[in-house]
Amino acid sequence: MAKQQLIAGLDIGTSNTKILVASRKKGESDFKVVYQAQEPSFGIRRGVVVDTDKAARIIQILLNKVKTEGNQRINSVCVNIGGSHIFCASAQGMVAVSKADRKISQEDVERVIQSARTVSMSSNEEIIEVFPREFVVDGKGGIKEVEGMQGQRLEIKASLVGCFSPYKGNLVQAVTNADVKIGDMYPSVLASAGAVLTPKQKELGVAVLDIGAGTTELAVFEEGNLIHLAVLPIGSSNITNDIAILLKTDIDTAELVKVKSGTCVFKGNDKREKMEVGDEGEVLVFSHRMLANIIGARMSEIFKEVQKELKTIGKQGNLPAGIVLTGGGANVPKIIELARKEFKLPSRIGRPLGFSNLDDSLNFASACGLVLKAAENGSGMVSKGGGIGGIFRKFAQTFIP
Repeated sequence: MAKQQLIAGLDIGTSNTKILVASRKKGESDFKVVYQAQEPSFGIRRGVVVDTDKAARIIQILLNKVKTEGNQRINSVCVNIGGSHIFCASAQGMVAVSKADRKISQEDVERVIQSARTVSMSSNEEIIEVFPREFVVDGKGGIKEVEGMQGQRLEIKASLVGCFSPYKGNLVQAVTNADVKIGDMYPSVLASAGAVLTPKQKELGVAVLDIGAGTTELAVFEEGNLIHLAVLPIGSSNITNDIAILLKTDIDTAELVKVKSGTCVFKGNDKREKMEVGDEGEVLVFSHRMLANIIGARMSEIFKEVQKELKTIGKQGNLPAGIVLTGGGANVPKIIELARKEFKLPSRIGRPLGFSNLDDSLNFASACGLVLKAAENGSGMVSKGGGIGGIFRKFAQTFIP
């Protein structure tokens, strides 16, 4: 019987915290979802853990659900890190090739990547990941794979993704307080990108837009490389708030109206809808045109902020593979029609690739990407008893405050 790889991804979001457990047999490319669940988040503000105890309790609830309902005990998870404190910067590094025969070794590659980390930043900022864009050997650039080549000087041009250390510390504390180890940590939007984008899209040039409740996260790829990342402090909860204010109702009712009757683009004849809300049979009356105008205006505002980011890197209207929308906020009807109008680029919904039995795929895109990342790095494995055992990567020790 083929051995299975069993991995858990934990996505801590502004509105909901989600867990996904997936298995894959040796030699297979696709994952099968074993268990998935979500709980309303507490102690999270715009993707950042602000109350570690409240966040830990929600994580513990999900872990208990996996144990009782999914019959799995989780010891290690791949967790996301999000929020507008996440930043992206360009960096360069250089080392001398160490071997006498001038052949570039894996050790040389690791040293030059490490040299790219030595950039000047404030004491409360740190680097999460280094993403090589190209290597340069003795002045010759544009090289993707250098191991085994000959040269005297090895350089790298890379994108660095970093974060605000205290916020990262809060996240780590919340997870460890829930009695689970962090096998790996990865930026939310890059996890989503890993789940919904194809290598061809990344090669041609593409932007993935993960629309969450409290933030909208952007990652741009070209020639297979990450070239830009940004997190905007605006998301689908802003739409819900606008609806609540205009209809003079509570947030839960406004969210129900948005999900049940909302759209980004209104077409046809306007009509007024009556919806019974609350325990006392209160009737809420609203116009479909008005609702579409609220949602469309706020979503256009989000897209305009994204356009500004694309303009800073010279990619406004210049991405052959276009815009890929994912995340819970991308569930709004006709969002693709609005995106094509605003960006003037090909646009589509991005659902996770390579997962079977997956429900609510847009909401779980980041969790799927975390599972894929953990599988790539070997940060999760199955034990004979069926539980998940964590394999800490060496650098993960630095997560502990």
